Amino acid sequence: MTELISEELPTTRQNPFDPPAEVTQIREQARISRLKFADGHLGWLVTGHHQVREILGSPKFTNNPEKHHLLDKRFQGEVPEEGRKVEPGMFLSQDPPDHTRLRKMLQGQFTVRRMNQLSEWIGTIVDDQLKHLRTFDGKADLVKEFALPVPSLVICALLGVDYDERHRFQDDTATMLSLEVSFKEAMAAFARIQDFMRELIARKKANPGGDDMISDLLATGEPTDEEASNMAMLLLLAGHETTANMLGIGTFTLLQHPDQLKILKDEPEVIDNAVEELMRYLSIIHFGPVRTAAEDVEIDGHLIKAGDTVLMHVPAANRDPDKFPGNPEELDLRRPASGHVAFGHGIHQCLGQQLARIEMRIGFSKLFQEFPDLRLDVEPEEVPLRTDMGIYGVHSLPVAWSA
Repeated sequence: MTELISEELPTTRQNPFDPPAEVTQIREQARISRLKFADGHLGWLVTGHHQVREILGSPKFTNNPEKHHLLDKRFQGEVPEEGRKVEPGMFLSQDPPDHTRLRKMLQGQFTVRRMNQLSEWIGTIVDDQLKHLRTFDGKADLVKEFALPVPSLVICALLGVDYDERHRFQDDTATMLSLEVSFKEAMAAFARIQDFMRELIARKKANPGGDDMISDLLATGEPTDEEASNMAMLLLLAGHETTANMLGIGTFTLLQHPDQLKILKDEPEVIDNAVEELMRYLSIIHFGPVRTAAEDVEIDGHLIKAGDTVLMHVPAANRDPDKFPGNPEELDLRRPASGHVAFGHGIHQCLGQQLARIEMRIGFSKLFQEFPDLRLDVEPEEVPLRTDMGIYGVHSLPVAWSA
């Protein structure tokens, strides 16, 4: 059989809520196909749900960036080898046993029970931010005034980071996630956030006993200072960027699907499943994640050889009709949406997924209860999309309501 080969990854979206149509066409032809990477490497593109889960759950693939071939042409010839080395504590990019050791230090902080205990407190943060939104004269940018502050306030409080210091990480986080900056610019932003986190670790070590996750981590005496600062940085960045973008583009999506928004308003009990369906439907990782085969492995009849880099396309996988029958291209808040891979799968599955779910359940519910007539204040095509960022969403969402 002739293998389907893509010369480059399609990234242009024809609809703000859908993956690129070309990627969907590729999935319908072959759940696993060949993809040429920027350095000329002929790797793999995986668009099927079952196949993505199998790779993410397999110990035969590594997440070490030193092993990956480069997808982004901007970084060709620009990335020194030391720039791809894994920093201590960056468990997201590590394999067992290092990954296991580091993640185990944090797992007790993110149990379902512990996260559920935070619901009332998170509800208060959401209420306060909605009161703040109400102070505007019937118009505001929902991203700036609600979607970004809510998860930022939550993760800063949980980690013991002063929210007033958010300027020390929010702009640099955006730079790191940009698909348009150079490698040098991205690494400079990364270094500035590292400096901020090292200062934070030093302050907490000088004043032990704080009631926050980082203080609890340091109290165990297990991580080195460098590991602790990088672990905290991962939690800080992941804790506000992902949920903020889901709240932003999720609201945009609901406003553009009034039939589904009506279900959310009329049937509040649907909120848990609604969050799962929005995660499945939107899958805010723009493309990825990436793994490299550590040994030869056969997936769905394809021999992926040791050293082959594989790009898994989560947005396409979450629209796979083999997993989600009916019409997975449509948003349906009543659809049984569990089993999506928006939070990943396997050992690197999102550590804070329960926290994100709670923030979205409370955020979406209370937003539309408080502002039942919320509407876009611009034409839909004027909403600035984050097509230039690794985490998809909207840069801003101008909305209006009856003041």
